[in-house]
This record gives sequence, C-alpha cells and structure tokens, in this order.
Amino acid sequence: MIKKSFAGAGLSIILVFSLIGNVFADGYGKKVDVNVMSYNMYHGVGLDGELDLGRIAKEIQDANADIIGLQEVDRFYGDRSNFQDQAKELAKLLGYHYIYGANLNLDPAVGQENNRQYGTAILSKYPIIDSENIFLSSFGNEQRGILRTTINVKGVHLNFYNTHLGLSAAERIAQVEEIIDLKSSFEGPSVLVGDLNAEPDSEEFYTLLNAGNFTDTFAGIDNANTFPVVNPNKRIDYILTSPDIKSANQKVINSEASDHLPLVTEITIQR
Repeated sequence: MIKKSFAGAGLSIILVFSLIGNVFADGYGKKVDVNVMSYNMYHGVGLDGELDLGRIAKEIQDANADIIGLQEVDRFYGDRSNFQDQAKELAKLLGYHYIYGANLNLDPAVGQENNRQYGTAILSKYPIIDSENIFLSSFGNEQRGILRTTINVKGVHLNFYNTHLGLSAAERIAQVEEIIDLKSSFEGPSVLVGDLNAEPDSEEFYTLLNAGNFTDTFAGIDNANTFPVVNPNKRIDYILTSPDIKSANQKVINSEASDHLPLVTEITIQR
C-alpha cells in the first residue's frame, strides 16, 4: 500500500509492507526489552566500494537488533545500488516487517519503469501498525523527512521515529522543531533514531533534549563516535528516547559495511 502525506508544499511517499499480519493490542503495565539500532547504511556500499546488502543484514543479525532505523536507503535508484528495493531486500534477508519513506522521488532512469527513490526505512521484528513519512523543511536543499511508526512490541505500543537531518545548522534547527511538534501529538513511549548531522554540543541537539524531552541513551558512554568509520571523531548518529524508557548495553559497532558506524542499545519500555 502507498500512503501520501503532505507537509507544507511537499509530497512525501511512504511504502508500508508487512511479512505477517498486523496485531493490535494494548499492553498496559507490561515491561518489554527491545534492542534498537540506528544505521546510516550508505546505500549498502562499504569502505571497499562494494555493494553488499548481506553485510548490512549480518551487522543487524549479529547485534540482535529488533527494530532498526536505516538512513540513505535506495529504492530503484540507480546503478550504484543495482536498482534494488533495498528495504524490501533487507526485510527478506531478516524476515522482518518494514516500511520505506521516499524523501526523493525522481522520474525513472532510462530503460527503467520505477521511480528512483532515496530515503529512510524502518525494519522491525514486531508488527508496524501505523506509519507515515513527513517532509521536513529543507529550504530548497535535499529534501529531508521523518519516518514515524507505531510498533506493537508484545502488546506495548512504541512510537518509533527515524530521520536524517540536513547539512546546515539552520535547516536542522527548523527540522528539530518540527520533530518536537510531531512527537507531542502522540502519547506513550517514544524512540527517535537517525543521522542528525549534528554533534552533542550543537543548539539543535540541546533543543531535542530540552524542548523535545528526549534522553540521550549514549550520554556518558565512551567511544560513542560514529563517523568516519576509520578513526571516528564525530558523534552524529543517535538513539534518543522519552524519559520513561530505560536503556542499557549501549554499543557502537565496529564495521566497514558503510561509511558510518551502526549503534545499538537495549531499551525497556512500559505502557
């Protein structure tokens, strides 16, 4: 099924897929542990210049990740990714549910039938029961968006967001404010993952923590830098949660399957 969302003048395309039936349930009073990952996968190309989705899937499997937010995901985009539907292929390899949000939606390449798309994806071991992709203000630069889902984790409904913010501070500040407004519309435990293109001392990151009431799951954790892969000296990839969520076993994974390092944390959610 394809859903279309409008934010300002922009059109956002989201593809929603499930490998098994959705389950609606409320789990009030329940506590559930979940391993969450954020991974800028650079359309599946590693430091060796080779395209290999199997390596991305293996990193997810080895981390025992239950819900994964992926950035820089291609769908029929071009030769660089062999015109793959990458979210679908990864979901098949893992046996997970998935959704895809296209922030770029271009005309088909010569000789191809499908639009060239680029954006974010969420893979989940658990059923995705609600979702939308929303454009964020991008001021004429590359279109950015936030992929919002509600995931039924053993009866507990988790609000899970995935984003890839812009390259300028002005863009990111506006985008963060829009994310905070979106989060305020949904009750219950929340997780925001993504490549924020901002370091922890930035205004936009402080805004997420303070006005957005998010908790940084890697605060105080040594060696939390995620970029570049070799000798990483920047921390720009994050897993943030609402204050009612506890986190443990935070880890940045050493991998050359992309140009960013993936990160994973175990969270405990309750409703």
